Amino acid sequence: MKEIIGKYGIWNGGGLRGEDPAQRGERAEAASELEELGFGAIWLGGSSSAANAAPLLEATSRIVVGTSIQSIWDHEPEAAAASFTELNAAHSGRFALGLGVSHAKIADQYRRPYSALVAYLDALDEAGVPAEGRVLAALGPKTIELARDRSAGSIPYLITADQTARSRELLGEGPLLAPELKVVLESDPAKARSVARDCLAIYLGLPNYTNNFLRNGFTEDDLSDGGSDRLVDAVFAWGTDEQIRARVDEFIEAGADHVALQIVDGGPRSSIPRQAWRSLASLLK
Repeated sequence: MKEIIGKYGIWNGGGLRGEDPAQRGERAEAASELEELGFGAIWLGGSSSAANAAPLLEATSRIVVGTSIQSIWDHEPEAAAASFTELNAAHSGRFALGLGVSHAKIADQYRRPYSALVAYLDALDEAGVPAEGRVLAALGPKTIELARDRSAGSIPYLITADQTARSRELLGEGPLLAPELKVVLESDPAKARSVARDCLAIYLGLPNYTNNFLRNGFTEDDLSDGGSDRLVDAVFAWGTDEQIRARVDEFIEAGADHVALQIVDGGPRSSIPRQAWRSLASLLK
């Protein structure tokens, strides 16, 4: 996987994983265009699944499509394994099964998440899903080590370049490290940070993320009032084309093999921001 997804991918939390039949053509066209623009992977946010990835794989020929993430609470491992095997047989190994434990506020079954994730991986092993076909949304040290030992690598969400460097140390050189990074295509500081804070608000209510921030050097003050400038600037890329490119490069220099770029523009999560993706592809050249 590490060898075929390249440096840059697109993370999309709603539009591309939608299930409205009326928008299927638009989703297919957008996926095909992302492939033409040179992105190496499409990462489907929310609690996505192989069913969401399949139409995008059918519409493309090279790009990898991954879940980011498929919640272990929403899909039985045997069913996930069957879907994984079917999709990769049909599409030359281009489906990446990205797994995570979600959040206690979202998943009613949320109990002992680390142990549940280990048990899920055990079940995938028994069902024949190879470690190299799956990746884990790993934030804490134990889960990063689990990603190293039992998957192709880590796809952490909402982390900084500094944590990317620490994750690389724990993973070692071999496994994939593909953090998500939010991008605001706005150079005015006040406007960019306002858009960023609107997006960040939901995550500041989820302990998995706030605890991770505190574990990585931020303070309670950084988490209050919508997030400090220091926090916003660490988890969003914004500014001129050159400044955004420099922030993306910072993650690569910190040890990321691939960065999953999420456009944040204040629009609905169900949008498919194709013009913004074109602008992003241009500034990354």
